[in-house]
Amino acid sequence: MGSGNVIISLQSVSRSFKSGDNKLEALKDISLEIYEKEFVVILGESGCGKTTILNIIGGMDHLTSGKLIVDGKDFSNPTDAELTDYRRVFLGFVFQDYHLMPNLTAQENVEFIAELIDGSMDPAKAIDMVGLSERAGNYPSQMSGGQQQRVSIARAICKNPRLILADEPTAALDFSTSIEVLSVFENIVKTQGTTVVMVTHNNEIARMANRIIKIKDGQIENIITNDNPASATDLSW
Repeated sequence: MGSGNVIISLQSVSRSFKSGDNKLEALKDISLEIYEKEFVVILGESGCGKTTILNIIGGMDHLTSGKLIVDGKDFSNPTDAELTDYRRVFLGFVFQDYHLMPNLTAQENVEFIAELIDGSMDPAKAIDMVGLSERAGNYPSQMSGGQQQRVSIARAICKNPRLILADEPTAALDFSTSIEVLSVFENIVKTQGTTVVMVTHNNEIARMANRIIKIKDGQIENIITNDNPASATDLSW
């Protein structure tokens, strides 16, 4: 990878926090490009800054210095309206926690999001894409953790986003369930052409990526291009 359209560009991005009299540097001079239709893994130990990168790309955190370019447009200081539109239309989010509405069925959870977006995917199709058509009428309490996470992925993909951001999406799941969930991400990249950026501390999951961005102490340690990404079903840990 490394060819094609750049949809996200971080240019000399730093993020610091004040802690009393001290300044904590979460990110130090990060420059990174994300290309269309690629599966990127941001890999690193807990506290290295990888989630901060995801949050800046997702508009959930602000950079302290540098630039964020989205689809060729400077997005370093977006207005609230631009940010809302960006999160609603351009991005899909999948977190470690599923954030499903307990009083809605699987399909209703997806429909709730689909109704907010013009040109969204048919919720039933999104549920089918994550292999849950038979559970569409179930409530979250009637589903396993892996099934709930797949509903949250269906909710993200029903928006037809350009980019899905996934923060440790399998951290709360056992191995076999993790593989089911990772297979869904693999399928989305291949069939929908959606770009996926996934944060993980799991080296084995990184084998699926087209590119692996290794983060250490708030800086990019190295970027590995993977010409032969593994399939989810090839992974083991």
